Amino acid sequence: MSARQVRSRWSNAVLVCRKCEKKIKGGGFGPEGNKSLGKALRKHLQLGKGRKAGAGILEVGCLDICPKRAVTVVDTSKPDRWLIIHPGANLDVLAHDLGLRNKS
Repeated sequence: MSARQVRSRWSNAVLVCRKCEKKIKGGGFGPEGNKSLGKALRKHLQLGKGRKAGAGILEVGCLDICPKRAVTVVDTSKPDRWLIIHPGANLDVLAHDLGLRNKS
């Protein structure tokens, strides 16, 4: 049986360590500082979820970096450059660094 293809509208994909997110109590991201990084980025950029979104922000298992009070993020277009993001980070700057754009 051959592989089947499924299309998506993603311009790029970002991997966010779920374990790092859980270690930060209360989320730490977004305007009120109460969301996980993945959810805050999706909402800030109005991306939505799933393969029909403009970009993929995927929460994945442990990436084995485990920074204290921060989240590990991988931009799949630059797999050799991992980012450590601290709570309260400017989401506009982060989105620019990751090559993510608003839906509109």
